[in-house]
Amino acid sequence: MALLKISEIRDMSEDVRAEKLKELRNELMHERGIGAMGGAPASPGKIRALRKNIARILTVQRELEISKGHNVKGKPGAPGRTKGVGE
Repeated sequence: MALLKISEIRDMSEDVRAEKLKELRNELMHERGIGAMGGAPASPGKIRALRKNIARILTVQRELEISKGHNVKGKPGAPGRTKGVGE
């Protein structure tokens, strides 16, 4: 399992990225299942590579959400706690 490059992920369309994410999650679930049943994984580093690839895809998706201005957490002017306890 080779790591995906960020530039490769950014070049993918949204549909391709979503399909790749689904595929990677299914593969990770399969690998974890093998380990849970007591079997030795074919490649010990495969689970780590899968997790990294999933994280990279999610990161690119989040960057695109923020650049479009959708669902941005911590917008300026958001209500927050300004006083201490008991004040």
